[in-house]
Amino acid sequence: VIWLYMMLSIPAAGVVLILAWIHPSYALYFHIGETEKKCFIEEIPDETMVIGKYRTQLWDKHSNSFLAATPGLGMHVEIKDPDTKIILSRQYGSDGRFTFTSHTPGEHQICLHSNSTKMALFSGGKLRVHLDIQVGEHTNNYPEIAAKDKLTELQLRVRQLLDQVEQIQKEQNYQRYREERFRMTSESTNQRVLWWSIAQTLILIVTGVWQMKHLKSFFEAKKLV
Repeated sequence: VIWLYMMLSIPAAGVVLILAWIHPSYALYFHIGETEKKCFIEEIPDETMVIGKYRTQLWDKHSNSFLAATPGLGMHVEIKDPDTKIILSRQYGSDGRFTFTSHTPGEHQICLHSNSTKMALFSGGKLRVHLDIQVGEHTNNYPEIAAKDKLTELQLRVRQLLDQVEQIQKEQNYQRYREERFRMTSESTNQRVLWWSIAQTLILIVTGVWQMKHLKSFFEAKKLV
């Protein structure tokens, strides 16, 4: 309730900018070869749904442009969590949609590659992939939710705000998690530096004592002392 009140008290433009920064949702396209793999890193809080949609286009040397890929073209999608554990590995068609929910906060790796040899029939085997990634409340289809639950426009807006507040809390928890990991890393580094400094000091002391004893033995042997 407090977070909802705070959000309602912020100017609309500020809310849009904050939500656009906190909740990533982007679309892009890239080119891959026949056996090439492309991977993307996405920082995701825990218990957050992610939906990815893609479509492929093959280069046509006759029209000198990219055309819609044939349905038989296969695309493999593999997703790894921050512990490099595979949470999704599946074969899709030329156009596809994949969904997963994060259970560990951190950097998730999203990889796509084609395992089809049909690209070899085209000039250079060039494939263009259009990828759209949606994270958090952006994965919700609110018109469908409104129709299913018979929500009014005001109720739907409140539902959207509550979902956004929940996602903001997840993002804050993730930032605290990152700060805690950074603090632990810094403390560990400082401790290692401290112990290394102590070890260097002890080595210098031992070396100095050994040199003094060696010089004393040398002078005594030469009867200079």
